[in-house]
Amino acid sequence: MATDTAHASSAFVDDFMSYVEERSPHQPEFHQAVREVVSSLEVVLEARPEYRRHRILERLVEPERVIQFRVPWMDDDGDVHVNRGYRVEFNSAIGPYKGGLRFHNSVNLSVLKFLGFEQIFKNSLTGLPIGGGKGGSDFSPSGRSDMEVMRFCQSFMTELQRHIGADTDVPAGDIGVGGREIGYMFGQYRRIQNKFTGTITGRAADWGGSLLRPEATGYGCVYFAAEMLAAKGRTLEGMNCLVSGSGNVAQYTTEKINELGGKVLTLSDSGGWIHDENGIDAEKLAFVMDLKNNRRGRISEYAEKFPNAKWYPATGGSEGNPLWSVPADAAFPSATQNEIMGVDATHLVENKIQLVAEGANMPTTADGQAIFMEHGVLYGPAKAANAGGVAVSALEMSQASQRLQWSREEVDKHLKRVMKGIHDGCVHAAESFGHEGNYIHGSNIAGFTKVADSMIQQGLI
Repeated sequence: MATDTAHASSAFVDDFMSYVEERSPHQPEFHQAVREVVSSLEVVLEARPEYRRHRILERLVEPERVIQFRVPWMDDDGDVHVNRGYRVEFNSAIGPYKGGLRFHNSVNLSVLKFLGFEQIFKNSLTGLPIGGGKGGSDFSPSGRSDMEVMRFCQSFMTELQRHIGADTDVPAGDIGVGGREIGYMFGQYRRIQNKFTGTITGRAADWGGSLLRPEATGYGCVYFAAEMLAAKGRTLEGMNCLVSGSGNVAQYTTEKINELGGKVLTLSDSGGWIHDENGIDAEKLAFVMDLKNNRRGRISEYAEKFPNAKWYPATGGSEGNPLWSVPADAAFPSATQNEIMGVDATHLVENKIQLVAEGANMPTTADGQAIFMEHGVLYGPAKAANAGGVAVSALEMSQASQRLQWSREEVDKHLKRVMKGIHDGCVHAAESFGHEGNYIHGSNIAGFTKVADSMIQQGLI
């Protein structure tokens, strides 16, 4: 019987991580992502020695291709800036590379390898034919004019277009890359290539995008949470919920929680967070959407609009994020990676949290995951719970190839089916390898075995 701790260390894990750290030094985020997956796989490699013989893990941690390029652009004052652009094409064994572009000043190769490695298994779990990749730039659109963002996006795509295509690599949005940025990049791609293809997803519905794509990650996360609860004979009805972030994922997570009978108490941004004991209902959520999507304002304005709510400035350090100290039944981290540390997980457990479903990419650190598993929290890791976004991106690819657009109801039906399939696949994989009830191990194993088998079947490439 395998252990059910989140990241049990062993000689196998430690030896393999030494190999990874030696080959990819000074990339702590990437090391974190690899350890999270490899910690689930020793029992799999023991049961299926062909994976060792074919050096699947050694091949998986080495991207098939890493592209780095300069992005020169001019601001509104005529000053020239130079940023770095990246695309990490990690694994294409089950389909073209698929993964978002992130524009943020924190972007570097380690962060993108972290996200791209995670994307391999997330995409595998969807059951759709998409490989794993990630990209972006250390440019931040925040505070920049529309014209500055357009110039940057056009410069970025002028180089990236050489390396992508509908059957090769299909980027999408991520932090800092919304509908505006997607539009500018797709326009430049179309201009240079003289093709109208599904090379970028997250496009507007009027020019080839899928309905329900903006909602997909948040909706999918809540659907996955509902599946975890249903397996225990429970629902979200009446649950008080904590949501972090206030962007796309947080907004639609809140909307779907409300629809399923829960109540959202919190939202946040980089400046701080709000606590509304009365719940963030449809009217209040509409204010947040206008604030964030149209006016690009700060979440502090919520407390000015709704005086019963309280706003708190962002804090850091060893005491953790006080948002996660608010008593609640369920938590939906929907902001960014590593936002729930061990101290935050402890606060959630002390307040008797029952469920955590991750809308962001790997928002819980390894020690936080271990605390959740130790205390029997229903824990849906990001590669499973937030796969709804990339699933609908893949559905957008299908619609683009057929020159069709499905209705919202049809896309939502497919999204629900995919999220249920992910849940059931995780449960089956965990049970098959002695980790019953452990969604971390289940998601890692289910995602890995599909990719590993495909790599073996296609030969040594």
